[in-house]
Amino acid sequence: MDDHIDSDYERDFLVWTEAQVALLRARKFEQLDLENVIEELEAVARRDKREVAHRTEKLLTHLLKCRVQPERISNSWRRTICEQRKQIARLLKDAPSLARTVDDYLDESYTAAAARAADETGLPPATFPPANPFSKQQVFDPDFLP
Repeated sequence: MDDHIDSDYERDFLVWTEAQVALLRARKFEQLDLENVIEELEAVARRDKREVAHRTEKLLTHLLKCRVQPERISNSWRRTICEQRKQIARLLKDAPSLARTVDDYLDESYTAAAARAADETGLPPATFPPANPFSKQQVFDPDFLP
């Protein structure tokens, strides 16, 4: 492998990325920095999964806050709910295979969302159901607000 390409990965990621793209376009596969290309592709997949999980947690947190404090629902909460739904939909459109794991994200994110909602509202954790009280349809329905 060309030493400057390898060192570019450490020194200037953009230069390295552009070099890898140029090599791919030129079909010079033998010159690719395969180990780092593989690592970066895996990182992209993990990043998208983490983003869906994080946005799902934030969405569930706000839905829970609305459920237990309906008198405190604000435009800010509504905007956050709308934005998280919109961004999750964008991610799922860009990577439809992520949709297969949305149910898992709803389950995995719920515990953290309930803890976060308790912290943000100052209410005891027992205020929040031990399991996600919202259906998948409700969570992603743009018109649903508890």
